[in-house]
Amino acid sequence: MNHPRPSHSRRLVRGAAGLLVALAGCNVIPPAQEDATRYFILSDTPPAGQAPAAGGLRIGLRRVTLEGYLDHRTIVVRTGANEVRFEDFRRWAEPLDAGVARVLRSSLLASPDVAQVYGEPFPVDQERDCDISVKIVRCEGAENSAGKYVASLEATIEITAPGAAQRVVSRKLFTAPSESWDGSDFGRLASLLSKDVAALAREALAGVPPRS
Repeated sequence: MNHPRPSHSRRLVRGAAGLLVALAGCNVIPPAQEDATRYFILSDTPPAGQAPAAGGLRIGLRRVTLEGYLDHRTIVVRTGANEVRFEDFRRWAEPLDAGVARVLRSSLLASPDVAQVYGEPFPVDQERDCDISVKIVRCEGAENSAGKYVASLEATIEITAPGAAQRVVSRKLFTAPSESWDGSDFGRLASLLSKDVAALAREALAGVPPRS
């Protein structure tokens, strides 16, 4: 007795099913890997709800600018005078300029000599005693000449009198004292750089002329 031979399409279906079973047995799909990226922020100490200082300074804080190589989320480690390393799995959780501006503002407001700090765009109905501009030249980890790692922050500070003339009152380069870092604890690096930005705010405030 002759049995009917399976059709060509049925043979293809059976072959495909067998191939799927074989692939499942081989476990060709790798397990999902945990994301190794870690994110860090600069820390500030917000003012403890005190009332604005009576007769205190009214400061305009202009947008913080960055050197081009710092203008991204990846944390930078300087390994030589002309060489840097980008830590792909160690990143800032917010734009670095925004983080620096946040710490600058809270540090300025923590001073008893400051009544208010305005950010750009400045309110048209509020007078200001001065404007502060900051450009971050370095904000990174760095390996020094002795082979030790430190936190490194440099910035230019410009104080201007507000108004149409925009007269420059003072301009200076601020370099924070280097503090040691082990080269791998990026939480400590973020903490040290936060401390440096707070010191930068105090240096900027020291350049502001007294309110007349």
